[in-house]
Amino acid sequence: MSFEKALVLLELAEMARASHEGVTLEQVRDRFGVSHRTAQRMTDALEAAFPHAVLVTADHERRNRWRIRGTTLATLALRGDRELAALDLVIAQLASSGDKDTAFVLESLRDRLLAALPERTALRTEADAEALIAAHGLLARPGPIAKFDSKTAEIISEALRGPFRLSLTYRGRRRTIEPHGILVGTRRYLVARDPERADGNLRRFRIDLIEEPQVLSESFALPPDFSLARHAMLGFGSYHAPDEYQETIWRFSKAAAPHAREWRFHPEQTTNELSDGRLEVRFSASGWVEMAWHLLQWGSHVEVFAPERLRQLFEEVRSGVVEVFP
Repeated sequence: MSFEKALVLLELAEMARASHEGVTLEQVRDRFGVSHRTAQRMTDALEAAFPHAVLVTADHERRNRWRIRGTTLATLALRGDRELAALDLVIAQLASSGDKDTAFVLESLRDRLLAALPERTALRTEADAEALIAAHGLLARPGPIAKFDSKTAEIISEALRGPFRLSLTYRGRRRTIEPHGILVGTRRYLVARDPERADGNLRRFRIDLIEEPQVLSESFALPPDFSLARHAMLGFGSYHAPDEYQETIWRFSKAAAPHAREWRFHPEQTTNELSDGRLEVRFSASGWVEMAWHLLQWGSHVEVFAPERLRQLFEEVRSGVVEVFP
């Protein structure tokens, strides 16, 4: 077996070890970019290399799944300095943004991964990772300093696992809500429904403003068609207003078009090259104030074509009439 094929086999072994259900041929094919027949040969090689550790089962769709049981691959927890350096960079980014709770969790994972390596390998990997970290700097980006309370985070997690209703104080008012998920961005928001609101719409609660949360014994059912990812796309930023949700059309000048092409303003955006060299961007979302804040960066090189109320709001924000702080 060639050196390259051995590395691929080890990567497949790690993949099978990390999956509790086991990996399918389709997953192997997609992960490694190979044909179905090659994926079959790879799983055959996996069984041959680890005959006492590989468990093959069939799922409810009658697909075979390959799983590695036991601790045979404990020493394969890390492959090298690049993986450790990537972890360290993410930990540093989280800590600098104020998310020390998540940074601490990843630090614990990092320590466990290193502990699974032989001592000499771990020391060498750490030294190589430190060299890579030294060559990477974190950009200073303006934004709010995230405030996280580990106890609040644990209580919210418990409510989400139920799911159970959550009692809390928010902006001075005590209320009971039904938590659906957490949106992570510049700030963290808890997506939840307030049963007392007749409209039944989901709302976003800033987690750093939540006080005295308490998990109740009352469970509730999530809507079968609910998708947190889909809900996140309803807003341009952190704010979502159902009455603002509609198609948004921006047109960037010929000079700004090359730069605008490099931006993803919304996951579902479409672009159109206009005959005069301008770039048109279309997407559906809400949160007009946050859109106006962003558009200020483009100055006179962007035109809001629709909706009309956003166009007016943009002009008001640009002139300082609207005083809403980030």
